[in-house]
Amino acid sequence: MNLGFLGYFKYFNFFLDNFIGLFSFFGQEISTRSLDIILPVGISFYTFQTLSYSIDVYNRKKTPTRDFIIYSAYVSFFPQLVAGPIERANRLLPQFQARRDFDYSKAVDGLRQILWGLFKKVVIADRCAEFANLIFDGAADYSGSTMILGAVFFAFQIYGDFSGYSDIAIGVTRLFGLDLMKNFAFPYFSRDIAEFWRRWHISLTTWFRDYLYIPLGGSRDGTWRTIRNIFIIFLVSGFWHGANWTFIAWGVLNALYFLPLMLLKINRTNIDNVAKGSIFPSLKDLSSIGLTFGLTVFAWIFFRAESLDHLSLILSEVFSQSIISVPYFFGRRKAFFILLWCFFCMVVEWIGRENEHALEKFGNNWKSTYRWIFYYGTMYTVWIYGGSEQQFIYFQF
Repeated sequence: MNLGFLGYFKYFNFFLDNFIGLFSFFGQEISTRSLDIILPVGISFYTFQTLSYSIDVYNRKKTPTRDFIIYSAYVSFFPQLVAGPIERANRLLPQFQARRDFDYSKAVDGLRQILWGLFKKVVIADRCAEFANLIFDGAADYSGSTMILGAVFFAFQIYGDFSGYSDIAIGVTRLFGLDLMKNFAFPYFSRDIAEFWRRWHISLTTWFRDYLYIPLGGSRDGTWRTIRNIFIIFLVSGFWHGANWTFIAWGVLNALYFLPLMLLKINRTNIDNVAKGSIFPSLKDLSSIGLTFGLTVFAWIFFRAESLDHLSLILSEVFSQSIISVPYFFGRRKAFFILLWCFFCMVVEWIGRENEHALEKFGNNWKSTYRWIFYYGTMYTVWIYGGSEQQFIYFQF
């Protein structure tokens, strides 16, 4: 039933259009029309949350709750309802059942995380969106180098947008005396693609691991089944994001990225935080981070493209001589300042990369005056950049 609701609202027209297209390819015209279906916001998130509860109960890993109010709170808890993190019943339900007292230190920490989430969403994501949309929407008019720069803007947009939402949701939850799972662990500091997927959208990747990859046999049943399972995981992940062939292509590309690491058994080489206990990364770590970020940015082109034709147009420019030209588009000076804000964001996150979130211990050794200057300065920056609203990207999923 859960998958039926998801399939109807999210994928009905996709399958119908492709069904019609398949028959048209063989010369058979079918007269039908798609339905004007309004997609419920965040349906993929709470569908997977209820699925995990049902599966855990079925597998005797979770005793079903008899309190309908608590169960309803688990399914529809407002901070993470529309864009995660995708919580597990074993973790969240007991917190609703337990007594909660106001914890000042937890509330202060939650406010710090909310502040940083707002900064990433309003200052980074929403401003980067202006240039990402400008470049991708006008792909036919721009060079390959400009398209790559647009992909960089989109990389910071989607990270600031989604991790910003997660920070806000987790911070708000702390104000209520509850804890949500960590959903992002500074993924752009990853040294390989396997590490990136351990750090990006953690609640979804662990969901697929526990409820799809491991039940399929994981990597225990030989090389060919391992390859099959990896492709299934990434294809389903792509399809989860939306009813569009570009998401399928994005999933296939990430599977191709991931596969060599798995087959060579080096997919768990980078487990600890990069440059742990050090201020600066080594040259090897820095080059690995740069390569991984470059592969990720290229994959985001597939994710951001509106159709396969749009993707083909973009890639034709990326793999042309125009890739070595100087990027040119309207508003380059403003774009430069936005990239400086992105750099500032990454510096703060680098300093706090060994903590639960960037501001958890940021500035704790400073005088209180300096610390409050930083907080108020961040709030002021959010306020002055908060003019134009950009919808959260993951609301559509």
